[in-house]
Amino acid sequence: MINIIRSIFLLGLGCVFSCSGTVKHIEPYTYKGDRRFQATIYRDTMGIPHIFGETDADAVFGLAYAHAEDDFKTIQDLLMGARGILASEYGPKLAPVDYYVHLIGVWDDINTRYEQEVSDDIKRICEAYAAGINKYASENKSERISRLFPLKGRDIIAGWMYQIPYLYGIERIIGKLFKEEKPTFSLLEKSLNVDMDPMNIDLIGSNVIGVSPQKSSDGHTRLLVNTHQPWTGPVAWYEAHMNSKEGINMVGGLFPGSPLVNHGHNPHLGWSFTSNSPDLVDVFELEINPDNDNQYMFDGVWKDLETKDVNIEVKLWGPIKWTVTEKIYRSVHGPVLKRPHGSYAIRYSGMHEMRTLEQFYRMNKSTNLNEFKEAMKMQALPMYNAGYADKSGNIFYVYNAMIPKRSERYDWSGYVPGNTSDALWQDYINFDDLPQTTNPPGGYFQNCNANPFLATGKREDISPKEISLTTGIETHQTNRSMRVIRLFDNDSLISREEFLQYKYDRQYEKNSVMAYAINRLVEDIDTDDLELLAAVDLLKNWNLRTDMDNRAAALAIMTFPLKFDIADYDHDIDRLMVRLRESINKLKTHYGRFDVPLGEVQRIVRGDVDLPLDGGPGNLRAIYTKWVDGKLIAHTGDCYFQIVEWDQNGKVSAQSIHQYGSAVNDKNSKFYNNQSPLFSSKKMKPVWMDLEDIKLNLHSEYTISSE
Repeated sequence: MINIIRSIFLLGLGCVFSCSGTVKHIEPYTYKGDRRFQATIYRDTMGIPHIFGETDADAVFGLAYAHAEDDFKTIQDLLMGARGILASEYGPKLAPVDYYVHLIGVWDDINTRYEQEVSDDIKRICEAYAAGINKYASENKSERISRLFPLKGRDIIAGWMYQIPYLYGIERIIGKLFKEEKPTFSLLEKSLNVDMDPMNIDLIGSNVIGVSPQKSSDGHTRLLVNTHQPWTGPVAWYEAHMNSKEGINMVGGLFPGSPLVNHGHNPHLGWSFTSNSPDLVDVFELEINPDNDNQYMFDGVWKDLETKDVNIEVKLWGPIKWTVTEKIYRSVHGPVLKRPHGSYAIRYSGMHEMRTLEQFYRMNKSTNLNEFKEAMKMQALPMYNAGYADKSGNIFYVYNAMIPKRSERYDWSGYVPGNTSDALWQDYINFDDLPQTTNPPGGYFQNCNANPFLATGKREDISPKEISLTTGIETHQTNRSMRVIRLFDNDSLISREEFLQYKYDRQYEKNSVMAYAINRLVEDIDTDDLELLAAVDLLKNWNLRTDMDNRAAALAIMTFPLKFDIADYDHDIDRLMVRLRESINKLKTHYGRFDVPLGEVQRIVRGDVDLPLDGGPGNLRAIYTKWVDGKLIAHTGDCYFQIVEWDQNGKVSAQSIHQYGSAVNDKNSKFYNNQSPLFSSKKMKPVWMDLEDIKLNLHSEYTISSE
């Protein structure tokens, strides 16, 4: 049994097992302020919670409770991950996550720095969120995992510290280093989103578009908030509205475990993100002392590695658990992994960063462009393009990232020598020196996970004009980016209807990777198989659209299931012929033919809802699917989004839609899938922010208190 567990644990990492020992728990902490919180939750007719409180902390308390009502399991799992106790509940497959929490020192930082470095207002926000989850857990004991409770404010900061590095791929680097042979690295390998994450945190792509009054036919300012996320799990969007008399009045999307809206709008301004992939993780190869394997060379001197033992409790079956004891090593560069093929230190952007939640708080409370920029200049969010618009008609785009200031002497795409301080970076590129534009002359910006210097289609709009090659900033264009630039450049004044139409665009450009793949298949095919030739002819004459009634789109999507970084397409005619034959057979088996209208094959399925979907991978209407029981079932891509606009008088209005509904895990709730029909038919619902409007569209109202 021990050998079986060892083979599962940490991709083969050798461990010492014992039947004794316990997981190290967090140090006790008592918040010294007032612990009483109270909020009123208004559920509108669509199920969206609107949380009203006297203070910001009251609103956060109510948000935590409302979100727990709808998705307690995911929130609980996220916070268990931050504690490093997932394996004690779910078994060996999640032991790598617990090890990772120890490796990067989440609780070392929390226990030594939280009290001194986290501001009092953020501590109160964290305590309020913990109180909201604790209240729900106390009322629903059958759902809770007892060892997690009671939560403290520290747990909330730990959640951010644990999760953020996952979003830019640190687990891929760690996973590669645990291979039996010494792996190779390239900049592409360090930025590609390969699914090696046991928590399945996967970012496919996103769209953000801002249009100023000069580009709108009615003089309105518009913002598209449209990230493409997995439809379930720890990074699936949840919609909520928070309002307090201290100044928060935000509506938008947030992740499980977040006390604040992560993207959306308030009456004054709005913002959204798209994932970017600068090089934020470096691997330093250490020179180990042949006479002492706990020492490494640094600037001509042997330095001791910091070492500590950590215990990870692993559930085997039923109540039986083992405790894994493992050594953790750290160097001046960061965490160290000792492997048979070498010893490596990992240094990543945002190491020890505890201010991410504070930055979101400042963003939520911003009322104008200057305040928003000041919040962004905290640089506590390691990645993400940010797009912004406001009631004064300003639009703003920045390639936001904590990009290390690296020496130009080294190749940062691979291993970096760990024996010299010359390679040890300490600082980040200043926020003002990141690619960005404010109120570009053309009246719009876009980012669809592509080259930031083409955010407006004109490189001269973006400053600075050049940036170090050590940053790893993207240079490619996605189909979505090309489509927005074409559509917006060819339309001098964009109406509300056109803005919505462009958001749902279902066309591949003729120079897109999809078009390239089809053309290569047509050119290179060499077969006498009449059915294959007929299928290739169907693809050859395809208009590159993914409308519901398109008869070539399903075959194309199944044969070329392109994901986010489609610029890395690798043409292999033999492999493609096999895939084309498989696609033909699947469609014929279930539909009797291979030229099936896309809407019959591609579906949104949720409970008793089974509806057609248009769009496809790489479209602005981005839909990513998996073949299940004769259907392409959507699971990622276009999901919760908003279209926000401010009229010429600065009055805000918005529409939004979620692919499912607010009741994430309650299959018996009317809000489990009530938005899916709208999502399928490309319709949206109004966003209500005024209490009067909310009460006119009210489903339920209740007040909760922490006492």
